[in-house]
Amino acid sequence: MTNLANIARKKKIKYFLISFVDFFGVLRAKLVPTQAINIMQKDGAGFGGFAAYLDMPPSDPDVLAIPDPKSLIQLPWKPEVGWLASDLWIHGKPVDASPRVMLKNQIKALSKKNIIMKSGVECEYFLINKEGTALADPSDIASKPCYDQSALMRQYDIIKEICDYMIQLGWGPYQNDHEDANGQFEMNWDFSDCLKTADRHVFFKYMVRSIAEKHGVRATFMPKPFTNRTGNGCHAHISLWNKSRKNLFLNNKDSLGLSNLAYNFMGGIMNSAQALSAWFNPTINSYKRINAPVTLSGATWSPNTVTYSNNNRTHMIRVPGSGRFELRLMDGSANPYLMQAGIIAAGLDGIDNKRKAGKPVLLNMYEESHKLKNVKKLPLSLPESLELLKNNAVLNKAFGKNIIQSYLTLKNRELDSYKNSEGSIKTDIVTKWEKDNTLDC
Repeated sequence: MTNLANIARKKKIKYFLISFVDFFGVLRAKLVPTQAINIMQKDGAGFGGFAAYLDMPPSDPDVLAIPDPKSLIQLPWKPEVGWLASDLWIHGKPVDASPRVMLKNQIKALSKKNIIMKSGVECEYFLINKEGTALADPSDIASKPCYDQSALMRQYDIIKEICDYMIQLGWGPYQNDHEDANGQFEMNWDFSDCLKTADRHVFFKYMVRSIAEKHGVRATFMPKPFTNRTGNGCHAHISLWNKSRKNLFLNNKDSLGLSNLAYNFMGGIMNSAQALSAWFNPTINSYKRINAPVTLSGATWSPNTVTYSNNNRTHMIRVPGSGRFELRLMDGSANPYLMQAGIIAAGLDGIDNKRKAGKPVLLNMYEESHKLKNVKKLPLSLPESLELLKNNAVLNKAFGKNIIQSYLTLKNRELDSYKNSEGSIKTDIVTKWEKDNTLDC
């Protein structure tokens, strides 16, 4: 086993952040001095599960966050600190109802077929003022701001610093751009195995927020912080590989370059997409992105139906090239671990039951969706998606009814909090409750 104390000496690390992500995607941590890391690596750091979103009573003993040495990231802007993703344990065994463990369990299920999933994520975010009331750049006012060079370069210092750190960490970043909304950006790095991608996704959000704060502004991954602007998506590019590093999704004889396995995996995701919205679009605010009216730029760039197509961004699934597909359903509030776990679980069901994805829909769904008959619609609200998750046999079987119920219990409490503050769910405005509870998702 990798000895973290030895690594600390070599890398001059003085403190470790032993962290975990709860059901709501909140990053929790304890700051541990290097002199104590040996015992933490062996026994874990203790946390009261009731104090996080884990559906545990206050009478439960501590959950123990046992760090994964393979996940270690030395903070580039504070190199004396090392960050570690952890798995939660209680009563001598992993906590199955915890997101990273849930993903690892799905990875194990997939590995029984000698398959690994590789994925990459596209995390969109806004740069806003500290109060969360306006864009950080008051000059970012173009009606078609996507790829705007001037607006991008006005935030050069922030974008460059984050990208430099990704280069330093070996993530292989390859492009940064201004996105479709004013004040919105996206940064892309290389795909990898899905656990590593999920860990990096968690750290990326923390890093972006930290660097933005250092520069006197605020970064938000909130799905829809501004009613009239395009929302923050978190698209995933997906492929399956064998242990010999062969892409099992690739079929150059197919018109879209996909194998039968890829279509079955896609069919499984499409079969459970409505229920997966409870994880992929997990906030009240999420449904103002996937069911949004036309934005200032002219398009929402988010789906509202369960369809797939070629290189066409108006669908839930896009096939941009051979050997992979892009799932565009998820938004910036999605839990990085539940996101990857849900993809695998639904995809495995598609493989096992040879689910059909059907034929690609070669339409502009923003203008021509009325031409389709009997197409499945995505949920219109969080309560609707939670009900679909509750009744989804595939996900209940893959994760266990008790785990699904834990998530539902926590989310229903959140809905109660919203209703106590705002009354019925508002669909036409972004409420104060949403800002207060989602800006830092």
